[in-house]
Amino acid sequence: MESLRYLEGVSTLELNSALCVGCNLCTQVCPHHVFEMADGKAEIVDIDACMECGACVNNCPVNAVSVHPGVG
Repeated sequence: MESLRYLEGVSTLELNSALCVGCNLCTQVCPHHVFEMADGKAEIVDIDACMECGACVNNCPVNAVSVHPGVG
């Protein structure tokens, strides 16, 4: 979402692909469409759109996603 930007290059969002089980929850709950599914796993496609709300972290059943809000 190119129109939704605050500060570029500061998001602390991280995805551990090795832990991802492809449940698709992060793509469903992210309000800024930061994630997409590819080859059965989530991937970050627009990290600078992340507002660090934690919805992905709170819904990931295997703790494959992390974020540390407060940088921006």
